[in-house]
Amino acid sequence: MGLDLGTKRIGVAVSDSDGRLAMPIEVLERTGDREGEHRAVAALVAEWEAEVVVVGVPYSLDGSIGPMARTMIAEADRLAALLTVPVQTHDERLTTVTADRQLREQDMRGEDRRKVVDKVAASVMLQAWLDGRSGEQSP
Repeated sequence: MGLDLGTKRIGVAVSDSDGRLAMPIEVLERTGDREGEHRAVAALVAEWEAEVVVVGVPYSLDGSIGPMARTMIAEADRLAALLTVPVQTHDERLTTVTADRQLREQDMRGEDRRKVVDKVAASVMLQAWLDGRSGEQSP
C-alpha cells in the first residue's frame, strides 16, 4: 500500500496481487485527528491485506531532507508503531506534478482533478517503489 501524506488529504494506492501494478483507491480527508487518521489507514491496511506500507517522502530537489520531509518521516514512524506490517519510506519528489499532468492529459477538470490527484500521486509513488524492487514479494 502506498500513502501520499499531504497536509489536507492522504492519497492511498495499492498494488495488484503480483506486486507489479499500482492502483489509486482512496483519498482520506485530513481532520486534524492524527490518531483517527492513522486508525483509518490501519483499517485500509487490513481491508486490502497490505503486506507493506510505503510512505512517500517529499525530499528537496537536491535530495536533502527539508521540513516537510522531516514531518512525513516522523508520521511514517508513528504509523509504524501502530501498524502490524512494515512501513517504509520512498522518495516522492514530483509525484503530485506527474499525477496532475496525467489527469490533465485525460481532460479532467480542476475540481474533479483535485478530488483524485492525491490517490493518483500515491499510485505514481507506489509504482516507482514497485519498479525498484522487481522480483521481491508484493505489498
